[in-house]
Amino acid sequence: MYVQIEDEYIARIPPDKLGSSYDEAIYTVARESLEGTLRDVDVSTGGVSSRCYIISVLSIEKQGEGTIVHGDGAVYQSMKFTAVGYVPEMQEIVDGIVTSVQKFGAFIRFGPFEGLLHISQIMDDRIDIDLNNQRFIGKDTKRDLKVGDRVRVKIVAMSIPSSYIGDAKIGLTMKQPGLGKIEWLRKKREEKIENEN
Repeated sequence: MYVQIEDEYIARIPPDKLGSSYDEAIYTVARESLEGTLRDVDVSTGGVSSRCYIISVLSIEKQGEGTIVHGDGAVYQSMKFTAVGYVPEMQEIVDGIVTSVQKFGAFIRFGPFEGLLHISQIMDDRIDIDLNNQRFIGKDTKRDLKVGDRVRVKIVAMSIPSSYIGDAKIGLTMKQPGLGKIEWLRKKREEKIENEN
């Protein structure tokens, strides 16, 4: 889920950035340091901390005067910031793109994260694996899933142990109603409309 967060941060403003506007230097360093990182933030009312991927810093507010550390030359500035972030949640339904097909399943990119759609969670059909063409094919339905396909999946397992996004392990499924390859869902909807008429 996309969220707006407010948090605190101490930015290290290097000496080469101090020649311009101090406020502009703080904002530039905050964006460079925070955007594209994972941070633990409280995004719920229950006080539970979640890993949030910072997409964009919207604003900053200096807190007091900066501090210079002897021998460093940089200024350490405390600040409060507001940012837009993404927090993956258990049971969340997300749209993504198939980025890779392996023997054991497909990797799906959604937002800044990538999750594994295990072969057992693709469809209710026996599946042939065509690694040369990077696709799965249903034996009975003849449905295929390949690199580049858009899909709707549900997050069913999740572990984000560090602040490095590459360490995130997210398990996905698309075997429930309303989930699957976007083309399958569109075709099913069209068939339902035809049957009602």
